[in-house]
Amino acid sequence: MKVIESISELRSALATYRGQGKRVSFVPTMGNLHEGHLQLVRLAREHSDVVVASIFVNPLQFGLNEDWEQYPRTFEPDCEKLESAACDFLLYPKETEVYPTGMANQTRVSVPTMTDILCGASRPGHFEGVTTIVAKLFNMVQPDVAIFGIKDYQQLAVIRKMTTDLCLPIEIVAAPIARDHDGLALSSRNGYLDEYERPVAAEVYQSLCLAKGMLDEGRRDFGAIEQAAEAHLINSGMRIDYFSIRRNHDLEPAGLDDRNLVVLVAVYLGNTRLIDNIEISL
Repeated sequence: MKVIESISELRSALATYRGQGKRVSFVPTMGNLHEGHLQLVRLAREHSDVVVASIFVNPLQFGLNEDWEQYPRTFEPDCEKLESAACDFLLYPKETEVYPTGMANQTRVSVPTMTDILCGASRPGHFEGVTTIVAKLFNMVQPDVAIFGIKDYQQLAVIRKMTTDLCLPIEIVAAPIARDHDGLALSSRNGYLDEYERPVAAEVYQSLCLAKGMLDEGRRDFGAIEQAAEAHLINSGMRIDYFSIRRNHDLEPAGLDDRNLVVLVAVYLGNTRLIDNIEISL
């Protein structure tokens, strides 16, 4: 694997492969990699000849009182993991390479729908930071396909819409959620959990399974189902951000006639914010 810090060097390196008709895939990350990230890289390999990953902790998507400065930087272990997953190139740019004129005057990419609900409601400006950096990375790498995890379901939906709206010639591939032995979705932020919180965190997935079970039984009183799941989480010691049953294609609240749903949850366990989801076809 070759580590590249500049856009021009990466484009030059990839031009050789494109000239040979090779297909390029891209996995953007913020580092602090775990098995879930490596599954994205392996899936990228299945869809292309050349795999590019990136590590950049994007300050534009962190809000006030969020953990940009504390976000773990684990470059050397990350490189070892990427190499083990057969990644070909790692784009590791400095902030001045990504935002050469600073962030204050940076052109922003804003998706007008799906960004002010759920995570967007509690993290104002977050998705604008995400879509701006992803659009920039797409232009840096110019991949044929990009891989994103389903765990960040709202982010995936927003990026799909941005890619379509901007007519970007990039196929967006969704990777299944990687889970630990007790169902907890793998996340870099799981590292913030202490030894007492970690077992409790598994109840996030259990709350989704509780809602799924009620829906599979034929219940359609979505509000009552949400309240039951929230009570389960509160009794486990968590603070609710949201627990919501939505249509999977546009994240609007589910109606009685909807059949393809996604149940999404965000909670705080101590100081750690955890998200998860589960898709359901009725």
